[in-house]
Amino acid sequence: MKGKVVLITGASSGIGEQLAYEYGRKGAALVIVARRENKLQKVAERARGLGSPDVLPICANVANVNECKRFVAEGINHFGRLDHLVNNAGVVSVCPVEDAPDTTNFTPIMDVNFWGSVYPTYFAIPYLKKTRGKIVVNSSISAWLHPPTVSFYVASKAALISFYEAMRVELAPEITISMVPMMNCSTCAKSIVEAACQGQRYVIEPKWFSVLIMLKTLCPELVELYYYYRTFHSKP
Repeated sequence: MKGKVVLITGASSGIGEQLAYEYGRKGAALVIVARRENKLQKVAERARGLGSPDVLPICANVANVNECKRFVAEGINHFGRLDHLVNNAGVVSVCPVEDAPDTTNFTPIMDVNFWGSVYPTYFAIPYLKKTRGKIVVNSSISAWLHPPTVSFYVASKAALISFYEAMRVELAPEITISMVPMMNCSTCAKSIVEAACQGQRYVIEPKWFSVLIMLKTLCPELVELYYYYRTFHSKP
């Protein structure tokens, strides 16, 4: 990754923060994007200490199309190229649909989780084509397993998967896409970066999640029964 430039959204904490450190260790220059400036500055400082030659922190909201256009442009103006776009920003909402006072309150879930990846991708495509770059999409295992009480979150992540699966053919062979269903833990960052560098289509962390996905595909009733009893017994 030395001499290459990586743009990471949602980089002020969690997986995005750890990805910044992992790419930094590999010598990549970074554009890190998030809404919290003070945390971004701390991540930038540590990433430099771990080996990144240059880090450009940018405060922006990925749900705003104009801000997405701005931070992609700022990254290009600063570095002159883009090699990896890591769409990591996301939000979670836990609420049964019938308990929601107003379903429009969940609009931000789609704005951040879906459009917050689509917007940067749209603006980054011309530059990624020039470098034969890569797009990393942080999806969720929930989009395959469909757990209850997170319906809107699951829908946003499922939309994300469908969009980028369709985009694979549109962008090939200049740009490759790696889809990441995973647990939210820092130990996954190394696997994600290595898989992206190798151009793997899917990254599933931890690996045993693959068994759950297969079980959901082959025996959906069994998984749904588990969800039913877990939800039923958790109620007072």
